[in-house]
Amino acid sequence: MEIREPEPDEAERIREVIDSSMTTSFRLSPGQIDGMTDDQFGDDTVADKIGDEGTLLHVVETGDEIEGTVIAGFVEGRLEDEWGEVNWLFVDPEHRGKGIGTELYETASETLRDRGAEHVCATVLEANTEGHQFVERFGLEHNGDRSIEVAGESLVKYVYTDADVDVDLPTESRADSEDAQADEFPETETTDGQLTATTDDGATVYVAREEEAESGNAAPFYVTYEDEAHTDQYGFYCANCGSLDVSMAEMDRLECSDCGNEHAERSEESYDDSYL
Repeated sequence: MEIREPEPDEAERIREVIDSSMTTSFRLSPGQIDGMTDDQFGDDTVADKIGDEGTLLHVVETGDEIEGTVIAGFVEGRLEDEWGEVNWLFVDPEHRGKGIGTELYETASETLRDRGAEHVCATVLEANTEGHQFVERFGLEHNGDRSIEVAGESLVKYVYTDADVDVDLPTESRADSEDAQADEFPETETTDGQLTATTDDGATVYVAREEEAESGNAAPFYVTYEDEAHTDQYGFYCANCGSLDVSMAEMDRLECSDCGNEHAERSEESYDDSYL
């Protein structure tokens, strides 16, 4: 395994790794994945990032003498204020379980500190079903949200930091935290630190925002509970319009009666330490 900086002519292989990783691990439609890879990881964009001194890019090259070497992982980071941010990390599903993700994260974090970062955070797209558990393995905790525009769509990233960090998050995270929640969770508010919604008869239900989500063709669905401890399930919340009027049809297919958002199949949901 070798970690190194990529060359501009390797952008196509980097895109293949990212596309495969997103297809396996992200709650995004094929169109959303294509839009994101075009927007964030097209040939010209990767070349520009390689030439940007403030951006860190590393790839992992792995293989043997018989089959040759191949790029199996990719990480992107950058310096923001006194922070170093690890903002994208992908491992080809065919090469998971070899410690590639761990090596990429640790190398990127160390490099950012060498370049002057006093603190390091990681950002994980909300739709990344496996990335949240991955960064938590390094002792990081969810400490804020960030709204980003990708290919004309508003998406949300969770910002993870060390548990004992008592300094402001990077400027962009601070400025966008409230907007991110409003965009991702319409018709909600925060009650005693928990995300809540209100039913038509005025009752408060609790939205399980970081777990038990189901994909939708417009936005995810989230399980809701009648109590703070999340023991008595109420139903589902539609993150596209904020409605609690979500029905479950045959084959456990969810549908929002207000906006038509429907449960969308996804390729794989289990987390199996594959990044580590």
